[in-house]
Amino acid sequence: MSNRADLIIKGGLVVTPDSAFPASVAIRDGKILAVGSDDAMPPAAEVVDATGLHILPGAIDVHVHFRDPGYPHKEDWASGTAAAAFGGVTTVFDMPNTIPPTGTADILAAKHAIASSKAHVDYGLYGLLGEDTIDAVPALVEGGVIGFKCYMGNTFGKIPSPSTGAMLEAFEVVAKTGKRVSLHAETNSIMERRETRLRAAGRTDPLAHLASRPAVVAIEAVSRAAILAEWTGARIHILHISSADELRPLREAKARGVDITGETGPHYLMLSADDYAKFGGIIRVNPPVREKHNQEPLWAALADGTIDMVATDHAPHTPEEKTRNDIWTVDCGFPGVELQMPLMLTAVSEGRLSISDYVRLSAANPAKVWGLYPRKGTIQPGADADLALVDLGKSWTVDDAKLQSRSKISPWHGRPVKGLPVHTIVRGKFVMRDRVLNADARGWGRSVHAIQEMPPAVVCNADQTMQAVTQAGVSKGQAA
Repeated sequence: MSNRADLIIKGGLVVTPDSAFPASVAIRDGKILAVGSDDAMPPAAEVVDATGLHILPGAIDVHVHFRDPGYPHKEDWASGTAAAAFGGVTTVFDMPNTIPPTGTADILAAKHAIASSKAHVDYGLYGLLGEDTIDAVPALVEGGVIGFKCYMGNTFGKIPSPSTGAMLEAFEVVAKTGKRVSLHAETNSIMERRETRLRAAGRTDPLAHLASRPAVVAIEAVSRAAILAEWTGARIHILHISSADELRPLREAKARGVDITGETGPHYLMLSADDYAKFGGIIRVNPPVREKHNQEPLWAALADGTIDMVATDHAPHTPEEKTRNDIWTVDCGFPGVELQMPLMLTAVSEGRLSISDYVRLSAANPAKVWGLYPRKGTIQPGADADLALVDLGKSWTVDDAKLQSRSKISPWHGRPVKGLPVHTIVRGKFVMRDRVLNADARGWGRSVHAIQEMPPAVVCNADQTMQAVTQAGVSKGQAA
C-alpha cells in the first residue's frame, strides 16, 4: 500500500479539547492518516497552506430543522447543509417534525433518500417518539435513526405531546435499544393554559410569548423526564436549555447517575428579554429567549460540565412568517447552523472560553454523547477527516441576506463577530473552500447511524414495564 496522502494541510494550529499546537494533518481515503511535524508528512497529491489558521474538528450540531420534506420554502437538505458547511459544521442531526413526521420506517426511508441525495455534510436523522409511535421504535432503529425526539411541549409542527404514561412506556421501549432520547423539555399543559389566558387578556406583544412559558415549565419537565429515565434506564438529552432554573434538576439527576446530557445555544447565551423590543417576533423561539440573569449561569454550566454541548436548534422560516404583528401567529425559531461557530468564536476572542473549550463543546462532547467518537469529533489518525479551518482574527458583521439558508431573517443581523470558517472538509473532501460552496459536494453527506456505537443498553425495572406486566397478565389468565 502506498503511503502517499491525498491531502496535507500544513502550517496551521491543530486544536484539541486540551491544547492547540502547530502541526500538519495528512488525509487519505477520507480519514486522517497522520498528525505531526511537516517534515514527517508523506508525499501528497495536494498540499494546502493553512498558515494563520486554526484547524478544528468540524462542529457537530445535534439539533437542526432542515424542513425537508414538507416545508421546502423554508429550507431543504441542499440549502441547510450548505449553511452548515459555511458554518464549519460537518455533521448535523435533523429533527422529525417534517411533513410527514418521521414516525415510521417507511417515512424514515424516504427521508434518508432525500438527505443522501442533497446533503453536503454528514447527518443523523431523529425518529419521532410520541403517543402513537412507540410500536415503531424497533423498525425505526433498524431503519437507521441516530436517536429519538420526544416533544413534551408544543412547538412548530404541532406534534402532539405524549402523556406521562406514554412517555414512561416509550422510555421503556427505547431503553432496550441503547439509543438516546432528545427532549423538548417544556410542560405543555402549563403553556397552553397560560397562552389561552394571555390571548383572552388581549396580550399579542412579543413578551407575551415569554410570559406563556416561564422557567417552571422547564424545571418541571426536566425533573419529570429525569425520573422516568432513572426508572427505565433510558438515556436522555435535554435540548435547548434556556434557563438557570432547570440546571438544578439536571445537576441532581447527573449526581444520581442518570444518563442525562444537555445542550444550550448561542441565543440563550447572548440574547435576552431586553432584545424583544428590537427584534419583535423575529426573536420568537421555543423555549423562549429569557431574562438576562439566566446568561451567566448558563455560561458557568458550560464551563463545569453541567451542560455538555452547544447546538443551534436551526429553525428557518420566511420573513413574512417571522414579522406578523400578533406574536401568537409568528412561526417559532430562526436560522443558526451557519452562525454558531462565528458567534462562539467571538466569545473565545472575548475570553469567555478557550478555543479548546469550544472544540470540546462543539465537537468532542457531541461525538462522545452520541456514540460517534473517535470516528468524529477529533483530529487523530483513523478519525474521519472532518475539519474546519478557521481564521480566528477575522472581524465581520452578520448580514442575513448573505446567509446560505433560505431563511434570510434572524436576530443576529448586524451583529459584529470575530472568527470565520475559511474551509470546511467532510471526510477528506472540501465542501466549502475559500468561502465558496463546492457544487460537487452535493450528495456527499451520508448518515452517521451506521458508525454509531452506543454503550450497551441499560434497562431498569424490567419486570415492571408495560410489556412485562401485560404479558404476565395474559399468561396468568391462560393458566387459570
